[in-house]
Amino acid sequence: MTELLSAVVENNLDLVYSKSFRPIAESDVLRAKAGQAPRGFEGASIPSGLFTGAIGAGLGQAAGGAGGIGGGGGITGNARAVFISPRGTFDPSFTLNFSQDRATSPLNTVRVSGIPVVTGPTTFLQGSYQQAFTTGTSFSVSLSNQRQSSTQQFLLYNPALVSRFSFSFTQQILNGFGFAVQRRFLDVAKNNRVIAQEILRQNAIATVALAQSMYWDLAGSRENLRAAQESLAVAEKLLADTRVRVTIGNASDLDVISSESEAASRRRDLIAAQTDFQTKELALKSVLSRKMDADLAAARIEITDTLPEPGASDLPKFQEAVERAYKNRPELKQGELSIQSEGIVVRFTRNSMKPTLTLFGLFASSGLYGDRTIPNPDGPPIVLPGGLAQSLRQVARGSFPEYAVGFALSIPLRNRAAQADNVRARLEQRQSEVQLRRTRTTIELEVRRAIIGIEQSRAQAEAARKALDLTRQIQEAEGIKLQEGISSPYRLTQLQRDLIAAQRADVEARVSYVKAVVELSRATGETLEKNHITMDDILR
Repeated sequence: MTELLSAVVENNLDLVYSKSFRPIAESDVLRAKAGQAPRGFEGASIPSGLFTGAIGAGLGQAAGGAGGIGGGGGITGNARAVFISPRGTFDPSFTLNFSQDRATSPLNTVRVSGIPVVTGPTTFLQGSYQQAFTTGTSFSVSLSNQRQSSTQQFLLYNPALVSRFSFSFTQQILNGFGFAVQRRFLDVAKNNRVIAQEILRQNAIATVALAQSMYWDLAGSRENLRAAQESLAVAEKLLADTRVRVTIGNASDLDVISSESEAASRRRDLIAAQTDFQTKELALKSVLSRKMDADLAAARIEITDTLPEPGASDLPKFQEAVERAYKNRPELKQGELSIQSEGIVVRFTRNSMKPTLTLFGLFASSGLYGDRTIPNPDGPPIVLPGGLAQSLRQVARGSFPEYAVGFALSIPLRNRAAQADNVRARLEQRQSEVQLRRTRTTIELEVRRAIIGIEQSRAQAEAARKALDLTRQIQEAEGIKLQEGISSPYRLTQLQRDLIAAQRADVEARVSYVKAVVELSRATGETLEKNHITMDDILR
């Protein structure tokens, strides 16, 4: 049995399929850490009320990072920055924007620029870092530099270097504030990770219990096969003895015909027993293997365990068995985690009914420098060089600062959609609670049925064993009478049939008993522990 269960745990396709749920759940946790919605898996769906939009969306604009900064102001045009949204709300995002352009613009006056056509190349480079946190806070840091040249005549700097540093943040105060709201995806994903483990344990319990039941069915079929072989041997010996007695005048030809008929019936029973054994063996092979190839089909399963005899110690008290089932059954753990996830949705939808109040702040520092041309009446103009270093120095000193602080308040006047979402979330949580109570009731019923099955099968096994012993004694006594000439082959044939029926009843009762014990272990959730199988063994 130990080798069989090891093969089942390693190769059963249902367990191989269930093992994939755990890495899927881990990937959902990783996705949720980025602030994105988990996708769920079979047996662990994501509550619909968890989303503020389409399934798979992130946390939305309230917790998102600040937008990218556009191109710096210029004389002949702007070099535009390309904004790339972050991949995950809580994942930090670094954006690097670079662009070059060259613009030629006609002018309707020459008083400002001194010329009717202005041409200017612009180079723009910007780096920004942005991130959001589970408190509802987000910030963005940006540094940009822009170099502009122009054919205009009256510029202070040409080319000019424009630098700008900015730091901005937003904080949600009402709607969207706090860990409970911002971590909702992660909390549900972690619950689903445990559910994935419990689904695997549930399937492992069911599969191991099924393999045990099939094994004992095969063991019972082997007992019936042996009994059929012995019965055929007895029938053939009776036929041979009857033919001998006919030659000496102690039996008639009718007795020979009766013995031949009995031997033919026993051959038929042997063929049926062989077919039943092969069928059950094939079914057991399908449970413990990933692929039914020719070698496996030709292999034979050796039954190393005998059918156990009923014992009084196998029957626990009902209340004790129910308490063990409440503690061990994975379905209950799954139901409790589902209720926790529904509670997360209830808190989130309740928070969504609040007004949206966002605090924001901004600090920015700018710098402007470049080559400066000074007219020289005595010769060519004097060029005072300058550039990026001077511009960044102005930014660092805060020579040209900018400050901003404020808030944005949005009050929904009716907010019926959010109210409906909250009502539905609470109703779905109640449904999950009812489902959990129904699961508890089902488990109690399964435990009670298993205990009743043990009681009945134990009594049947004891009665069948007693009937078998008595039938065997009668058959042996009748065989002695036949040898002494005071009985007939027909009478012995009838008793042999009774013995075969008693043997089958005995095997059936013992198989029913051991399968009832297996079912009780499954009903109480102790199948793996009683067979010394750990989750590490299953996950290998």
